[in-house]
Amino acid sequence: MGWYLGKRMARSFLTLAVILTVVFCLLRFMPIEGYFQNFDKMTPQQIQVGLKEMGLNDPLPVQLLRFFNDLLHGDLGVSRIYRANVPVSDILADKLPVSIKLGVCSMIVSLFAGILLGAVMAKNQNGFADRVGTLFIVCIQAVPAAVYFLYIQLYGTRLLNVGLLFQIDDPKYWILPIISMSLGNIAFYGMWLRRYMVDENNRDYVKLAKAKGMSEGGIMLKHIFRNAFVPLVQYIPTAFLNTVIGSIYIESLYSIPGMGGLLVTVIKKHDNAMVQGIVLLYACVGVLGLLFGDLLMVMLDPRISLAGKEGDR
Repeated sequence: MGWYLGKRMARSFLTLAVILTVVFCLLRFMPIEGYFQNFDKMTPQQIQVGLKEMGLNDPLPVQLLRFFNDLLHGDLGVSRIYRANVPVSDILADKLPVSIKLGVCSMIVSLFAGILLGAVMAKNQNGFADRVGTLFIVCIQAVPAAVYFLYIQLYGTRLLNVGLLFQIDDPKYWILPIISMSLGNIAFYGMWLRRYMVDENNRDYVKLAKAKGMSEGGIMLKHIFRNAFVPLVQYIPTAFLNTVIGSIYIESLYSIPGMGGLLVTVIKKHDNAMVQGIVLLYACVGVLGLLFGDLLMVMLDPRISLAGKEGDR
């Protein structure tokens, strides 16, 4: 396990380095307006002086090495446009708790609701509940997310009697964003859990348990659900990434003061330092999520070993 963790961590750092390098280089090819708050009012001489002070006239490899050196010292740079001369880390520290709270709540809701949906569908295979659940899953996967996000906002705000502008201190304003971010993962969990439970239900050990007179509920809970849940764990990192991606649109739609809305804003404003900082944060979350998924599978099923080659992915 220790060797596997060390290897995965090294691979994760390499992945982050590649992502940051690509983003850094792409941003350096963007127009220089993103480095000045009053670019239209500046003379060519002032622009050149500003670029020199920021080290942007240096060769690209030199800039890249300086960026990684600052990063190792905890310096993510300074915002030039979104909040002039304010450290990026200070801005992210204000926005991050809101996104974490929203993401964690939506993940918890989607996990419990998705598991319940999949279990009910599997227990009532080809029945009414199974058909209704299948219809829900098909609709969620077939309809573009932006469409039902807008409908939820349109009718949900009227039903809950809340405004369109998000209020962080009012719990009612959290309901619609959490539901919106949860729907895709609910369908995702429900679909796969149903599939795995149906597969497990056709195995020989289940038939043997039924022949011994074990109750159907006991077989479903102690054997089928337990064995079907283990492979489902590998999809948790994917669901987590879907939540992160969904938060970008949801936070902008509801004007939530979190990371998702911030990313859209700084991209529009061409604040390159802010874009780099947010991309770094999202990349870290994604890489750590994949590692967490592997470790969780080992904890739930001791038959799985990550020490050998068969544990890699």
